[in-house]
Amino acid sequence: MRVLLIGANGYLGRFVADRLLADPAVQLTALGRGDDADVRFDLASGSPGALTRFLDAVHPGVVINCAGAIRGGARELTRHNTVAVATVCEALRRSGCGARLVQIGCSAEYGPSQPGSSTAEDAVPRPGGPYGVSKLAATELVLGSGLDAVVLRVFSPAGPGTPAGSPLGRLAEAMRRAMQSGDSELKLGGLGVQRDFVDVRDVARAVHAAALSAAQGVINIGSGRAVRLRDAAVVLARVAGYGGTVHELDGPPGAVRPPIAHPRSEPDAPPIAYPYPDGCGSWQQADVRTARDRLGWRPRINLEESLADIWMEAACRI
Repeated sequence: MRVLLIGANGYLGRFVADRLLADPAVQLTALGRGDDADVRFDLASGSPGALTRFLDAVHPGVVINCAGAIRGGARELTRHNTVAVATVCEALRRSGCGARLVQIGCSAEYGPSQPGSSTAEDAVPRPGGPYGVSKLAATELVLGSGLDAVVLRVFSPAGPGTPAGSPLGRLAEAMRRAMQSGDSELKLGGLGVQRDFVDVRDVARAVHAAALSAAQGVINIGSGRAVRLRDAAVVLARVAGYGGTVHELDGPPGAVRPPIAHPRSEPDAPPIAYPYPDGCGSWQQADVRTARDRLGWRPRINLEESLADIWMEAACRI
């Protein structure tokens, strides 16, 4: 099976590429903007016609799109996360390759959810920021394309290569600085936030399974368990051997407490929360039963192992 992987050099894409290369039945072609891609192509500016010609020449059986942007203004996010996916969908419609599309979505498409709840795929998406809006628009394009396609909504990926700007990446970097400077106290904000962390290697397994399956629509990929960032900090301190005290500041860093909701606001609206950077409020937890039932996938790597790998990379900078 020939697989075209878009975004092979990104955080998720690198692990997806490793997983696919380990499958002897897969012939992998990487398409991206970097010099080390098999084929250089910028989805955000390239034309559907040019991509169609490439698809017809390579004739992949599966196209996996891991490309996208997580930072930037609304215009940039739209260009990289929405316009780029429109290009992929249009090229696949025009091409005669008949390839299956595996699109990587994200939990930010759902937006804030009720604390204590598990978010299933039939939840009404209410993204809380431009990133989630741009990814949700991409999902809607894929679902409305008429293609053989599946969207994997990945919750909070963790493990080796975790971006420094992510909650766990910031936590590890703050702890590294404290240990390097000999500080016995570490003051952090936003430790009350709860997220569903899933190891990036488990995500790669899910992408591989989705490529081989006939599943369509949206499928959540997460651990199925929300973890408070404060608890993750305790585990990270133990893994790192940090003997100092972790103090929590009120609310997320730089956040402004929102006004109280008007009593006449619609009853089914999500709870108003601090403006967390990912737009997901204080709580997210995935319902992962669909991934189990339709992909035969379950997470295997626990959070402590993911944190140990995050810390190993941070410790190399001490």
